[in-house]
Amino acid sequence: MIPDSFKDNRKTVCVQGLGFVGSAMALAIADADDSNGNPLYNVIGVDVPNEAGYRKADSLNDGVFPFENNDKKLEQAMKKVHDNGNLWATTEKENFKYADVVVVDINLDVYYDDKKEPYLDLTMFKNAMHDLGENIKEGTLVIVETTVPPGTCEKVVYPILKEELKKRGLDENDLYVAHSYERVMPGENYFDSIVNFWRVYSGINDESADRCEEFLKTVIKTDQYPLTRLEKTTATEISKVLENSYRATTIAFMEEWGRFAEAVGVDLFDVINAIRMRPTHSNMRQPGFGVGGYCLTKDPYFAKLAAKDIFGLSGMDFPFSTLAVKTNNVMPLVSLDKIEEIIGDLSGKKMLVLGVSYRQDVGDTRYSPTEIFVKDAVKRGCVVECQDPLVGYWQEMECEVLNDIPSFEDYDIIMFAVQHKQYEQIDFSDLKFKENALIFDGNCVLSKEQIREVKARKDIRFGSIGR
Repeated sequence: MIPDSFKDNRKTVCVQGLGFVGSAMALAIADADDSNGNPLYNVIGVDVPNEAGYRKADSLNDGVFPFENNDKKLEQAMKKVHDNGNLWATTEKENFKYADVVVVDINLDVYYDDKKEPYLDLTMFKNAMHDLGENIKEGTLVIVETTVPPGTCEKVVYPILKEELKKRGLDENDLYVAHSYERVMPGENYFDSIVNFWRVYSGINDESADRCEEFLKTVIKTDQYPLTRLEKTTATEISKVLENSYRATTIAFMEEWGRFAEAVGVDLFDVINAIRMRPTHSNMRQPGFGVGGYCLTKDPYFAKLAAKDIFGLSGMDFPFSTLAVKTNNVMPLVSLDKIEEIIGDLSGKKMLVLGVSYRQDVGDTRYSPTEIFVKDAVKRGCVVECQDPLVGYWQEMECEVLNDIPSFEDYDIIMFAVQHKQYEQIDFSDLKFKENALIFDGNCVLSKEQIREVKARKDIRFGSIGR
């Protein structure tokens, strides 16, 4: 039942999907207010009716953000919105009937066959669109934020919604569909990555785009972060996929240079920092432990799959993007191979892995490169324990994770995988270690001073990627 705190004079926005993006987006929309500080919207977050969905909905209704984070702005917004009572979360899809605007933030995954080749299965996504179409009213604006294969809004979302409206005897043309992809970055700037960041948008037609622009201007500080409008939804869909594919490809490109630098005894990070002094190369990537998270690990496949399955085009194989994903997927094993090269047989060796999330200072473990690393280390007979300051239970691996850094003296290998700030404070000069233990920096986690401290000791060894 709609909360009594919802005001009749406000428009209602439903956010479909309460994951890392949807929960933060629902909060940002509920936080939007007018010049007098009054909330602009009633916001309903809608997730699927399963254990995870119930947990997220209950958490938001209790005034607690459902994911570990270290963003003070997000926590302040959570308190403000909870006090105002204009955000409510549920798992009942019937509540879409109240929406003037629906923001779609649901997962759309790439799947893999027995040969580990990617393929597209839009079944779950289509089902979610049918759920919307069965419940929304005429005149609803649907904004898809999910990263989707190009052509999805025009050839999948819009037809399904029109079909469902028509079935209910409603005007199938009184419907507005837009695409405006999110650039959410969990971490210290989690909340700012929504409200203080640039957006690209488009509509299935001009009026859809106009309405999308009007809505986004109420949530995002567009005076400082202007919106960019593209001609049609397929263009914005390409924009997001290309944006992530570019980043994934440049990261993969650096890996071969990292191997070369290690082989010839050069610190590639010093080389890269020297190159970055040139303004045109200031954002140059660097080698590391691997690519993780929900986007870069799959998005480069979307154009290839869309060409084949949505547009029926042949001969568009996207070799660079495909190779980038495959290269990035094996990056964690490069670290493991190097550890084995230094240590020898890993069977029976005890390893502490520091960092299991996919990036620094977040608690998101989806597609974490640490998962690939740990699974293979265990296959090689290594006894692995994991620590992460923001992860208590690793869902994908179904195991507990230490939050505090344990004593190092019980481990043969101490592997640094994620650049969490917690590790910046470690002083290696006075710590106790097992004789001849290996400290391995797999992701440029340790500072030069920390590395000097490790190398100055005669009782332990040091290894790293890119050096």
